[in-house]
Amino acid sequence: MPETTEQILWTETLPGNATWSHVLKRGTALRLTALDDAPNVAAIFLNADLLSERLNLPDTLKAQHIARLTTGAVLYSDMARILASITHDTVGWHDPLGGCSDAGLVANKYGAHSYQQARNDWHQNALDGFLIELEKYGLGPRDLMMNVNFFSKVEVNDSGDMHFVTGNALAGDHVELRAEMNTLVILNSCQHPMDPASTYAAKAVELTIKRVPPPAEDDFCRLFRPENTRGFILTERYFL
Repeated sequence: MPETTEQILWTETLPGNATWSHVLKRGTALRLTALDDAPNVAAIFLNADLLSERLNLPDTLKAQHIARLTTGAVLYSDMARILASITHDTVGWHDPLGGCSDAGLVANKYGAHSYQQARNDWHQNALDGFLIELEKYGLGPRDLMMNVNFFSKVEVNDSGDMHFVTGNALAGDHVELRAEMNTLVILNSCQHPMDPASTYAAKAVELTIKRVPPPAEDDFCRLFRPENTRGFILTERYFL
């Protein structure tokens, strides 16, 4: 049977309030599909071959003149190379501004429930989840960075106030990330820190890894902003 240009390699479920990591290889893509309404997936990205190179969200937003992420946007590293590109998106708005929850915020908002008290229903937080996952790769608190919140929307008004928009994503919505280098992806599915919901909820997401063709010269992400063309050139030169 001839191989298709896109070949599914792996599928699994990321439960709510869980952390996951994988080295997404250049030439593959990761699709996140909401299995519940209103999920949140916080994400950080590093160059798996040079862990000192990692996502730079200020440069990502500044270079592309954006304050949200959707199809066409790319994720820049602090070396001006492209870690991943958003090639498909049914949501239209993913939050790069709101940060992630920590233990204090979760305890104050939802109450403190330890594993000893609640077992698998204990109240986890995204910051500790990121730190635990980073330790698996010999990294620590100094390696933390600003995170993306997939499926969540945060608007900023004219006064500079940030406002969380409820109901931004529904079950079945998806976003797909194409790896432009060997990228360490760390995900956490805890609730967004600005989510006004008064109950601690678990929202699951399906993860699908597939093989995809390399970006062509007319690739939408490459042409999305003038700076992206330069970013792709720098990234491709890295692999010569």
